[in-house]
Amino acid sequence: MESIAYKVVIQKNEEGDGYWAYSPDLPGCSSIGETLAEVKSNIREAILGYLETLAAMNQAIPAPQDDSVYLETVGVSF
Repeated sequence: MESIAYKVVIQKNEEGDGYWAYSPDLPGCSSIGETLAEVKSNIREAILGYLETLAAMNQAIPAPQDDSVYLETVGVSF
């Protein structure tokens, strides 16, 4: 079994009662969870399911992109 590491983005829900996560390298692959631990586990399962579906359909597995996610702090004055 091959091991692949995809970047994920995790954000707090707008309501503040949980989290949602997605992988920019895998369009449409996302998940939610009430805690950080839960959303991390859920997005891992979602990624696995996504890749298994691609494999079952004989489609190429996307390679992780090193430049797909940036985290920057931008200061502004107003």
